[in-house]
Amino acid sequence: MNVVKASAPVAVIGAGTMGIGIAQVAASAGHPVKLYDIALPAAARALEQLRQRLRERVDAGKADATSTETLLGNIKLASSLSDLSDSVLVIEAVAEKLEIKQSLFRDLETLCSPDTLFASNTSSLSITAIASALQHPQRMAGLHFFNPAPLMKLVEIVSGLETSPLTLDTLQALAQHWGKHSVICRSTPGFIVNRVARPFYAETLRALEERIAEPATLDAVLRDAGGFAMGPLQLTDLIGQDINYSVTESVYHAFFQDDRFIPSLIQQELVSAGHLGRKRGRGFYRYDNKQAIPQAALAKAESGPLPQAVTLYGDWSAMAEFARLLAGSGAAFKNHGHTSIYATLDEVTIMLTNGKTASQVAEETGAPVVLFDLSANYQHAPVIAISSAEQNTAAQTAKVIGLLQSFGKQVIHLPDYPGLLVMRTVAMLSNAALDVVNQGVANADDTDTAMRFGVNYPQGPIAWGKKLGWQHILTTLENLQGYYAETRYRPTPLLRRYAANYSGAKC
Repeated sequence: MNVVKASAPVAVIGAGTMGIGIAQVAASAGHPVKLYDIALPAAARALEQLRQRLRERVDAGKADATSTETLLGNIKLASSLSDLSDSVLVIEAVAEKLEIKQSLFRDLETLCSPDTLFASNTSSLSITAIASALQHPQRMAGLHFFNPAPLMKLVEIVSGLETSPLTLDTLQALAQHWGKHSVICRSTPGFIVNRVARPFYAETLRALEERIAEPATLDAVLRDAGGFAMGPLQLTDLIGQDINYSVTESVYHAFFQDDRFIPSLIQQELVSAGHLGRKRGRGFYRYDNKQAIPQAALAKAESGPLPQAVTLYGDWSAMAEFARLLAGSGAAFKNHGHTSIYATLDEVTIMLTNGKTASQVAEETGAPVVLFDLSANYQHAPVIAISSAEQNTAAQTAKVIGLLQSFGKQVIHLPDYPGLLVMRTVAMLSNAALDVVNQGVANADDTDTAMRFGVNYPQGPIAWGKKLGWQHILTTLENLQGYYAETRYRPTPLLRRYAANYSGAKC
């Protein structure tokens, strides 16, 4: 048996958004696909809607007519589970209820060949628990697609406790045949993506709860300064506040109320009010007009002569892009004898945030301080986020704002918030990703691949942490943990090991 062969029949159970999308993926790879739903009319409607969408693409010149009709001809409706008996692979995409999935696979095991592989598209339930209903659980694995399945490149292949290596190897070959990036992970709450991604939402939600800025400004920091495709609040509106909150709550309880995954009260309020995002016309933003996302609050343009006395201290190799920006102002480099990196602009110290407030740093150094936030690419990012110490005069902070604006950057001047926003988010993402590796859920390469292709992060969080320096990630989290006195920011043991002796660490 080889499910990778184009002639191998595949069954998809559940004709919702994910089910019909998975059927399209399999059919486009040449498989004869049987689509089954307990409500046959729903399956028929889903297939007809797919026909309309794909033929509209042909009419618009965006798709080939022959290949489109071949794809559609590969999908047939099944009227009963027994119609799926000749399938070499059955993929389930039904309601996220354990007992429903267990009952379904129990029935399938009596109908299908002993060689048939079973896969669940579940995003939250244990593959081990689903497979426990089978006489032969080794044939069962997770095959977690991301929405929309035909476009998103990632598939998480999830191993339950009894899943056989042959099952994993076969599904990995299948995913490659389907043109997907596959990652292997162990069945734990959230798998890779839904587990590691929680801080991306959580840190911005916390900043909103602490009234650091309005949603549009917070989103702009992550999107336009940080390099993420969308801001977290904008993205939760797109996903649906109820769905995003439900995933967070599920992961939180699955990890026995670990503070790292604690849900947001402000998001709970949105769900309670029925403000679920785009699908309801209102979430963090209103969608009753074309201009859904308001303008971020930017620092006013500073005029006057630019200061010239910019000096960089320490080894800026990890922040080379930002150093090149400063070098454009004729900055001088003094690399010897400094273990930390910072710049001075006349009397003002400029530093990358490390989880302390600018006021704390100013108190320690006795100098006016402006902290800048992390970015995936300082050269290309249109925005830079900063905070300034309470001890600064307005003129001292204005010097730095004017300098950054002279590079063509818009500046978001946030309140003096520890870790700013991108830095604390990336530190938490890196920490969460290392925790996945530390616990043997997935290896480092698969974890980074999952986050890049599953949620379109600009860099894998482990690669990003390595580039920035594990000691800086560790210091940021320790400073945040000290500031809040919460276990939410506790560093994972693997992070501590890498920071202590990175030269010997392999990740």
